[in-house]
Amino acid sequence: MTGGVRVAVMPDSFGGTLDAVQAAAAIGAGWHAGRPDDVVVLAPQSDGGPGFIDVLATAFGGEVRTQTVTGPLGEPVRASWLLHDGVAYLEAAQACGLHLLEQPPTPSTAVAATSAGVGDLLSAALLAGCRTIVVGLGGSAVSDGGRGASDRLGGCAAARRLLSDVELIVATDVDNPLLGPAGAVPVFGPQKGADESTVALLEKRMIGWAAQLEADCGVAVADTPGAGAAGGLGAVLLAWGGRRVSGSEFVAEQTGRRAKIAAADVVITGEGRLDSQTLRGKVVAVVAAEAYRAGVPVIVLAGQSTLPVQVVPNVGEVHSLAHHTGSIEEAVANAGPRLTDLAAEVAARWDPATVATVELAADPVEENAEESSAVGE
Repeated sequence: MTGGVRVAVMPDSFGGTLDAVQAAAAIGAGWHAGRPDDVVVLAPQSDGGPGFIDVLATAFGGEVRTQTVTGPLGEPVRASWLLHDGVAYLEAAQACGLHLLEQPPTPSTAVAATSAGVGDLLSAALLAGCRTIVVGLGGSAVSDGGRGASDRLGGCAAARRLLSDVELIVATDVDNPLLGPAGAVPVFGPQKGADESTVALLEKRMIGWAAQLEADCGVAVADTPGAGAAGGLGAVLLAWGGRRVSGSEFVAEQTGRRAKIAAADVVITGEGRLDSQTLRGKVVAVVAAEAYRAGVPVIVLAGQSTLPVQVVPNVGEVHSLAHHTGSIEEAVANAGPRLTDLAAEVAARWDPATVATVELAADPVEENAEESSAVGE
């Protein structure tokens, strides 16, 4: 094969199966097998959720510190955070991620899950003398609004004072508010085990917590974009004076993503599940939008997909790992090798000469919308 092109591989993590670094390596290996003359550049990404620390450590190094913190159900877990040039980078999912549950989530775990371990990580960063702390939010098992983390730091008012001279940056994976139909509990509660009655219970609890946050900290954050991230952890961090940024945008700056996209002939991105939440600030949507502005086509490799290809800007192809393997179970059990196989298959038949401009979609679709044949699942 002659006339190789430059390929930028920029996936997020694939749920609990592959972190972003592993996913990028698997895709890169497959693409190289299918088109050996291409130049493949690996640039794994994160939106603040699981893999945030690994992606940043891969990008610029630093010291990864690991310690025991309180897990989502109160059990001790080992959690890592990154120290680089005096800045602490924390990942909430390290302490209270959904992947840390030893069983599938249930209504009882949805009610009990705590963010206390995030408070432990904040304490560690403060004890290390860090005056800038970046907290990545996403992929949590909790719906406590950050109450557990707050209690660890002595309550909301005490935590706000403790962090008064700290630049607190809140890198969120979504822009959902804390309360209401688009809030933390109605949207994300079911994936954390909450049934209909539990969603109602948790939303009532969250309403009371929002009122307490406003009373204790003098800040109304219930409707602030990103307050609903990580089960409402965004709300408490914002109430403490934090500044919200898009996790995807933050990682873009740290990894030089835009320059890598501009230098590429095609971008490969992906995540575990491509659905309506993808369009609320997650990696795939942001990378695709950046590539659209740079005039670079995009291919998405996802574990599962419920989005027609036309919905995400500039995405020419969407391929489902579950469809490729024949089942979700096989896709999960052998995610790495199967993702490599899928990437090789896609690469072998991809022809840069046939790539056409794709128009921006006007509106997102609902998660259960009928899929187009391009999705292939």
